[in-house]
Amino acid sequence: MQRPFKVLGIQQIAIGGPDKNRLSKLWVDLFGLKVTGTFRSEGENVDEDICSIGSGPFKVEVDLMQPLDPDKKPAVHTTPLNHVGLWIDDLPVAVEWLAAQGVRFAPGGIRKGAAGFDICFVHPKASDDLPIGGEGVLIELVQAPPEVVAAFDRLAQFN
Repeated sequence: MQRPFKVLGIQQIAIGGPDKNRLSKLWVDLFGLKVTGTFRSEGENVDEDICSIGSGPFKVEVDLMQPLDPDKKPAVHTTPLNHVGLWIDDLPVAVEWLAAQGVRFAPGGIRKGAAGFDICFVHPKASDDLPIGGEGVLIELVQAPPEVVAAFDRLAQFN
């Protein structure tokens, strides 16, 4: 089966907990990740610190998240590994092709994410109508900017 898009690499890992300060103690204070921004959304019930590891096009974002209200959904803290983000070279083509293969997407479609890139999510659970999901893992598909696509293309030439 010919896939009309490429998964380039890991864009982000999102980790949830009841208190992002406790997450920060490990990831920022002890592991040395740098906080590069914050994101707060009532609609997504999240207060997060955006951290990074690595540099340039191979930088990986690590989001440390806590819920604004622990009794509301989405419950970003109830699954410690909240989601994994993948760089995609052509997000609209990927979403169209994956949907045709029976992949279930979370509501919301393609939209701007917290880091400013176009994103969408593969639902963690399949359904009767859409038999392919993340098998318990929420997967964020992230449109890679041109410089990231080019860097991964150069890297692929050496493999």
